[in-house]
Amino acid sequence: MADTLRGWGCIEPLLLLLLLETLWRAGAGPIRYSVLEELDKGSFVGSIAKDLGLEPRELAERGVRIVSRGRTRLFSLNSRSGSLVTAGRIDREELCAQSARCVVSFNILLENNMKIYGVEIEIIDINDNFPRFRDEEVKVKVNENAATGTRLALPFARDADVSMNSLQSYKLSPNMHFSLEQKSGTDGQKYPELVLERPLDREKVAVHDLLLTALDGGDPILSSSMHIHVVVLDANDNAPLFTQSEYRVTVPENIPVGSQLLTLTATDPDEGVNGELTYSFRNEEDKISETFQLDSSLGEISTLQSLDYEESRFYLMEVVAQDGGALLASAKVLVTVQDVNDNVPEVILTSLASSVSEDCPPGTVIALFSVHDGDSGENGEIVCSIPRNLPFKLEKSVDNYYHLLTTKALDREEISDYNITITVIDSGNPPLSTESHISLNVADINDNPPIFPHTSYSTYILENNPRGISILSVTAHDPDSGNNAKITYSLAEDMFQGMSLSTYVFINSNTGILYALGSFDYEQVKDLQLWVMASDSGDPPLSSNMSLSLFVLDQNDNAPEILYPSIPTDGSTGVELAPRSAEPGYLVTKVVAVDRDSGQNAWLSYHLLKVSEPGLFTVGLHTGEVRTARALLDRDALKQSLVVVVQDHGQPPLSATVTLTVAVADSIPDVLADLDSLKPSSYADDSSLTLYLVVAVAIVSCVFLTFVIVLLALRLRRWHSSSQLQASGSRLAGMPTSHFVGVDGVRAFLQTYSHEVSLTADSRNSHMIFPQPNYADTLISQESCGKSEPPLISEKINVNEELGVVQPFYENGNEKHYDANVFSKLPLLFEE
Repeated sequence: MADTLRGWGCIEPLLLLLLLETLWRAGAGPIRYSVLEELDKGSFVGSIAKDLGLEPRELAERGVRIVSRGRTRLFSLNSRSGSLVTAGRIDREELCAQSARCVVSFNILLENNMKIYGVEIEIIDINDNFPRFRDEEVKVKVNENAATGTRLALPFARDADVSMNSLQSYKLSPNMHFSLEQKSGTDGQKYPELVLERPLDREKVAVHDLLLTALDGGDPILSSSMHIHVVVLDANDNAPLFTQSEYRVTVPENIPVGSQLLTLTATDPDEGVNGELTYSFRNEEDKISETFQLDSSLGEISTLQSLDYEESRFYLMEVVAQDGGALLASAKVLVTVQDVNDNVPEVILTSLASSVSEDCPPGTVIALFSVHDGDSGENGEIVCSIPRNLPFKLEKSVDNYYHLLTTKALDREEISDYNITITVIDSGNPPLSTESHISLNVADINDNPPIFPHTSYSTYILENNPRGISILSVTAHDPDSGNNAKITYSLAEDMFQGMSLSTYVFINSNTGILYALGSFDYEQVKDLQLWVMASDSGDPPLSSNMSLSLFVLDQNDNAPEILYPSIPTDGSTGVELAPRSAEPGYLVTKVVAVDRDSGQNAWLSYHLLKVSEPGLFTVGLHTGEVRTARALLDRDALKQSLVVVVQDHGQPPLSATVTLTVAVADSIPDVLADLDSLKPSSYADDSSLTLYLVVAVAIVSCVFLTFVIVLLALRLRRWHSSSQLQASGSRLAGMPTSHFVGVDGVRAFLQTYSHEVSLTADSRNSHMIFPQPNYADTLISQESCGKSEPPLISEKINVNEELGVVQPFYENGNEKHYDANVFSKLPLLFEE
C-alpha cells in the first residue's frame, strides 16, 4: 500500500504538469505546425490528437472535425493515427503569392462539447519555380552619342518563390560595350540595368546581341534567360523626365468603372520625334492590365473593372514614358483602395441540434455558429442578436463564434417548434445586416396522460343482439406526440355473475370500439358496469380511466308461460268440474300465466279463442278467470272444451294457448253414471302419437299402394281384383272385434289413444279409472264407452269431428261392425 502511495506521489506532479500544459495550450493560442509545399496527399503534418490531449480513437468518438471558411479544404484528419495530414498537393505561391510568410488558419471543432481550437500551419517554400522573364527577347534602343556610363533599364525577371529560393542575381553574356548592374527596389525586386562602358558607333555595329540570365538562390540553382537586342540609334541626347518618381492615389472601392484615377506627366526637351512621348505599362501583371487602362498619349490611368478592397487593398505598377528617339523614363504608381461598407455580414452555421428534448435543463447548447464581415474597421464590426421573447440567448465564444443556449425549460405542448431568427448587423454607414433562420423542433417526453372527454359514459343495447356488434366507441386524447400519444384501450378486470367481464364484451385496443362477444339476454343481464382504461405507449406509460354503464334493453322475445293449468307430463287429460246448478259468474277455474319480459312486453291479456258451446263461458281480460256466462242447461253437453289464448303487448305480440276441458256434473259419480249411458262417438284428438303409429301407417300405406299398382298392371284381372276388394270389405265387417284389434300395426294405432283413459267391463257393470289429477287439453268423451257392452278399444276423441274423421264402427242391432273405410281416413289423422 505504501509503495502504491509512493508511486502515486511520483505520478501526481507529472499529471499536474500535463494538465497545466493542456490548459496552457487551450488558453495560450492556436496550435502551430509547419509543412513543406508540394507534398503528396496524406503527408503527415502534426499529431493533432496528442496536441488536443486525446487518444487517436477519441477523434471519431468526440466528433472532431475541421471547420474552415470560404476556401478549399487543404488538410484532413486521420482518425486512425490521430494525425493531421494534407488533403492534396499545396501550392504556396497560389495561396500566398510572394508573401514572406504563408500561414493557413482554420479551426478544430470537438462536436460533443462544441469546443473550438485554432490551428495555424505555415507553408514552407521550396525552390519549385524558375525565374521568368515576361518576354524571351527584347529590343533596347540607345543613341550612338550616349555617354559612357549611360544606363539602360532592362525587363526584370519574376520568381514566384520567396526568400533564398527567389530571384537573387542577373548575369550578362560577355561583351566589350556593356556591363550589368542590378538595383533593389523598395519592394525587394531586383532590377537589371545595362551600363554603357564604351562609346558606340552605329556605323560599325548597329545591333548588339546580348544574353541576360536570371538566377535564384535555391539548391540547385534555377535560371532562365532572355535575349537582348541593343539597337543603336542616331543621336537623341535628351531622355524623358517624369514630374515625380512615384505617384500615389487613394480611391474608394465602389468607384464606377471607367473613372479616371490620375494623369502622369513626363517632359522631353527634345523636339520633333525625339520629343514625342508614349506612355505604357512596363512589366505589368495580368491583373494590372485587366483592372486598369493607360492612355498612351495622355498618360491617364482609368479603371476597366470594379475594385474590391477585400480582394486587393493596393495596386503597384510601373509606367514608362518613351520618346521617339527611344529614350525613356519610368515612374512608380501606387493605387490604394479604400474600404466602403459594401459587404453584408454572413452567418456560418457550424453545428446545430435540429431537435431538443422538452425537459432539457437551461443552458443547453442548441447551435454553434460564426459571423463574418468582409469589410474592415467599423464596417467589419458586427453585432449579433436574437428576439427577446424566446427562451434562448446568445453567448460569445472564441473569435467570432457564438453559442445559442436555452434560458428556461421548454414545453412541447405549448410550443412544439421554434423559428429562431439570428440578426447580424455591422457598424458601417449605412449599416448592413443579414438574417439567418434556425428551425428547432422540441422533442416530446411522456408528461401527459390520455384524457377522456368525460369521466363516465352510459350506453344502451337491445337484447338478442348479433354477436360481435359494436356497442360504443370511446376516444381519449393525449397532447403528447409519437408513441407518447399512441393510445391503447383496455377493460379493467372484473367479475359479473361469477364470470369475467371479458366474456361479455371486448374492446379494440387501437380504436376504442366496444363489441359484444355474445348475445345479451335481458332476463339474465340487465346492466354491466365497466372501467375503460386508456394507456399511452410512452416510457414509462401513463394512463387514465373512465366508467361505462352498459344497459340492456328488453325485447319481446319471451312468449307468455302458462303456469296453471299445467301441461300434463304423463299423458293424462285434466278435467275441470262445473255443477249444473252453477249460476252465471260461477268461477270455474283460473288461467295463470307469466311473461319473463318486462314493461309492456309483459302486460298480459286473456281471450277465448275457441269454445265448444259459444256464450257459455267468459274469461277475464286481465285476470284469466274462467266463469260461466249463463246458467247451465240440461241440453248442454257433458264435456265442454275451451281454448284460452294469453297474449302480451309487445311488438310484435307473442301468445300461448291452453285447452281447458270442463265436465258439467255435480260430482264424480254423476260423471261416471253419465258416461255409462253414452255411446261411442268420434275419436278425440290426442297429441301423443308415437313413432310406432307412424311406422304402422307407413307400412299399411306402402302395402296398399303396391297392391293397387299390381292391380292396375293386371288389366285383364280388374274384375277379379274388384271382387277381392269387396270380399275383403265384407270379411272385415263380419270379423269379431278381437280379430280386428289383433291386426299388427292397427292395434298399435288404437292403443296410443287408450293411454289417457282406460275402461274395463264385465257382463254387467262398467268401471271408469281416472288417472291422477293432471289438467290437459283433452276431455274424455262420453261416447267413448257404452253401458251395455264394454268397448274393446280406446278411441281418439274430439277434435275429431272437425277433422272429419269417420267413426271406425257402427251399430247394427246388438252387434257392432267396424267400417273398413276407417283405414282410408288414417292418413288424415296423421296430417292433423
